[in-house]
Amino acid sequence: MNARPVLSLVMPVYNVAQYLPACLDSLVAQTRQPDEIIAVDDGATDTSPQILAEYQSRLPQMRIIRQVNGGLSAARNTGMDHASGRWLVFLDSDDRLVPRHCEIALAMAESDDLDMALFNGWFDFEGREPDLLIYPKEPATEVMSGGQWLRERLERRSFFHMVWLHLYRRDFMLSSGLRFVPPWVHEDVQWTTRALIAARRVRYDPTPLVYYRKPVRRLAPGPATDARWRLMTESSAFNAQELDRIIQDIRDPELARMVAWQLVDGGLSIFHKLEKISAAETRRALRAKLRAAGIYGLLWRHASSWAQKRRIARNWLKSLA
Repeated sequence: MNARPVLSLVMPVYNVAQYLPACLDSLVAQTRQPDEIIAVDDGATDTSPQILAEYQSRLPQMRIIRQVNGGLSAARNTGMDHASGRWLVFLDSDDRLVPRHCEIALAMAESDDLDMALFNGWFDFEGREPDLLIYPKEPATEVMSGGQWLRERLERRSFFHMVWLHLYRRDFMLSSGLRFVPPWVHEDVQWTTRALIAARRVRYDPTPLVYYRKPVRRLAPGPATDARWRLMTESSAFNAQELDRIIQDIRDPELARMVAWQLVDGGLSIFHKLEKISAAETRRALRAKLRAAGIYGLLWRHASSWAQKRRIARNWLKSLA
């Protein structure tokens, strides 16, 4: 009988042929290989499937699962459903790992019996400017609750939601009911907030273990770009609603206050994204939809300054036009 895998890595793949070889090379180079790699081909239409097939001889533990395109959240859920390791880590297929990523993260998680091992990473600007640490000043911590770590990071305005900055105990993920919610983007926001609040044992190590690619994105005006901005706007509204639900169950008043700050800080980006939509009729319809869903009122209730409330009020008036 084969032993249960120790470490599973979930990697959604969609039209990343330009970056996928470097990502897979970083897996080949691991000093401690993942026991299984779940590569979810999310309906890719470029040469990504062929690249995955070419690397299977170098990564024999990689399973390729193909599905109709459903977006990053759906692909991550599929990967989780097929993973069987005691520990699980996510990797986006246009990013890459440092060679000791799995070795360091797994050793930390196992030695401290963690629900989540938290680590650092690099912003990779593809040579346009030097790489920057995602957390440039945060020191290593002792073992603490995830809620305490989240509160301290939000208090310092130094918190990033990216799920690939963590390694998770898989049993903890299952018992907490953690799932991504298609079709929304920025799917890390509600996931990471819920995960940290549920986690009893986390520890942060400032060692950077992943390179997060920050490409230049130039979106030409038109229906396809408007559709993307609409999805991003509605995703931000969804996250605000989810954070509001999370706040209602938080017993620590200070943590609840900081998650409310997070809600408004992210929620105010809705208005910026709305203005990116070139079609005036689409903007009007989306403003009305947000008003009907109570998004303006939700932001108003959690706003902590008059500057925020003035901005919310101005945009609420626009929704009446």
